[in-house]
Amino acid sequence: MFNNVGIVDRLLRSLVGIVLLYFGLLVYVGSTLGIVLDIAGSIALFTGIFGSCMLYGLLGINTRKSDQDSLT
Repeated sequence: MFNNVGIVDRLLRSLVGIVLLYFGLLVYVGSTLGIVLDIAGSIALFTGIFGSCMLYGLLGINTRKSDQDSLT
C-alpha cells in the first residue's frame, strides 16, 4: 500500500475521526446524522491509521515527505 499521508495529516485525521465517531455513536445515536458521522469518522480514522488516502491518490496529492518513515 502506498502511503501518501504525512505525519501531521495522519494525527489530525485520527483526532477528527475519533471526535466524529464520538458524536455519531454517543450524541446522535440512531439518527441519520449519527450514521453519517459514523461513516465519516471511520474513514478519517482509517486513513489516519493506515496513512493512505484514495482521494489523495486520485488527485495526485502527497503530504508525506520522502524522508518520513512509515508508521505501519
